[in-house]
Amino acid sequence: MKHFFPPRRSGSFFLIGTLTFCLVLASFVSNAQNRWSVEFRPGFNLPTSDAADGDLKNGFGLEGTVAYRFLPNLSAYAGWSWNRFGSKESFAGTDLDFEETGYTYGLQFLYPLGASETSLLLRAGGLWNHVEIEDDDGNTLFDTGHGFGWQVEAGLSIPLAERFRLQPSVRYRSFSGGLEIGPFSRDLDFKYISLGLGLSYIF
Repeated sequence: MKHFFPPRRSGSFFLIGTLTFCLVLASFVSNAQNRWSVEFRPGFNLPTSDAADGDLKNGFGLEGTVAYRFLPNLSAYAGWSWNRFGSKESFAGTDLDFEETGYTYGLQFLYPLGASETSLLLRAGGLWNHVEIEDDDGNTLFDTGHGFGWQVEAGLSIPLAERFRLQPSVRYRSFSGGLEIGPFSRDLDFKYISLGLGLSYIF
């Protein structure tokens, strides 16, 4: 008695599925090309307020962000930043450091300037940050805990090469948090201007 078995097609189905997936992935990558960017931005910071009666000195900071362009001139960005200020005199003691760290997010708008490839850079967004007060040995004395803040920024986006852009900018940042000092509490208003020079890579 002869038995008839249909030809095996699992291999063909697998091959067709793999080719289809590769074509879809290639199409996605092609469409998403040059929509992503990463930026590294060091900055010099000028405080515009005394944080909880702390006489803050000029500081510096670093930031890294990732952006996705979803409209021709508009992108959404998110990143992480660290900024440090010294203080000779403050409510918490002498020769202390105020360190602000946390996350940033928002929208970025690039507007081409005439026939030039240079663009006006505008950003506005929020913060989810906290401020730590540290002594000379790096020990944390006080921490505000994470809270919301905001920032605005303006600058230029200048092409350096096919995928690299230099982005000098001026930023204003504001963050408010609370400090628990024994049985007492204090409000800390952290406001400063940041002069930064970012390097962006587009992919």
